[in-house]
Amino acid sequence: MIHGESYKPIIAEAAKMAVGEENIYERVFIFELLKDKNDPNAVAGAVGFSVREPKFYVFKAKAVPLATGGATLLFRPRSTGEAAGRTWYAIFDTGSGDYMGLKAGAMLTQFEHRFIPFRFKDGYGPVG
Repeated sequence: MIHGESYKPIIAEAAKMAVGEENIYERVFIFELLKDKNDPNAVAGAVGFSVREPKFYVFKAKAVPLATGGATLLFRPRSTGEAAGRTWYAIFDTGSGDYMGLKAGAMLTQFEHRFIPFRFKDGYGPVG
């Protein structure tokens, strides 16, 4: 079984082989989606900056996947013991994808969902 902390390096290696290491940008904080001037319902790129160097990036693309959520268990959970395998909620999801999608004009759904953590010793999990 592959656990979260092992999964990210496996996927990263596959991505490097598929698109080439020179086409991968890491540690870039994307803060704005760019609309297509010919199609107001399409996104044509993104703008961001490096979190390690004083660099600014403008990406042009045919397709822009917005994949900012659902990062649970990519990193080692804080839970210990029996609760370590029960952690499921990514506490570092910031809502930035929702913001960028909304600002770009996307129809967003599932905002009626509210997270209420069920707390137990050394961990937490979903409620019903």
